Amino acid sequence: MAAIRIKNLAYTWPGASEPTLQIPELTVARGESVFLRGASGSGKSTLLSLLSGILPAPAETVAILDEDLSSMSVRKRDRFRAQHIGIVFQQFNLIPFLSVAANLRLAARFAHQADAETEQRTQKLIGALQLHPDLLERKAEQLSVGQQQRVAIARAFINHPELILADEPTSALDADSRDHFVRLLLSVREATGCAVVFASHDDSLAKFFDTRTALADINLANPKTGPGETSKTGETSHV
Repeated sequence: MAAIRIKNLAYTWPGASEPTLQIPELTVARGESVFLRGASGSGKSTLLSLLSGILPAPAETVAILDEDLSSMSVRKRDRFRAQHIGIVFQQFNLIPFLSVAANLRLAARFAHQADAETEQRTQKLIGALQLHPDLLERKAEQLSVGQQQRVAIARAFINHPELILADEPTSALDADSRDHFVRLLLSVREATGCAVVFASHDDSLAKFFDTRTALADINLANPKTGPGETSKTGETSHV
């Protein structure tokens, strides 16, 4: 069973005249780590949103763990994402006024994980990511950037997902911090055996991954910046 299987995917943003994505085929195996390289505005965020079910893909074009998310209701798709997919966002997206422990419990609650199981996984992840246990009760907004990185990784893995999607999570970091973040992410991934798709414009990170794929090589469309994508000028488009 593949972690991701794409077949004849074409996606056009509502109101757009041309597709952002037109991908004939892409397969990511279980346990595989993939570096997806793409320039700003190339459609990376759109693709990850389709893979996570945040955006509905056309029927029978995207299968995640052999499940066609387009056949699910929005509620079932959200539940599937919470239970099987971990996401690491560009800005980490921690809830600033909640403690670290509360951020992790909230992610687990969406997947309907038992409290005892969440606590056990939290302790394992905190240890693996070299975070002091005292930080669990500190608000996310009080953490350093490095600590927020690690908490974002812990949140992505808290439900023991089979697939991790990372969308430019190192774009605001210096070179040493970028490398450290990726090593931490992949060290946890090796312990769990999940698949990882890491989207970035920074080709220097490709060396850490099993497979390197350029979005421009698999996307036949001439990408148009869609909502949430970053244009070549560095501005965010909200269509």
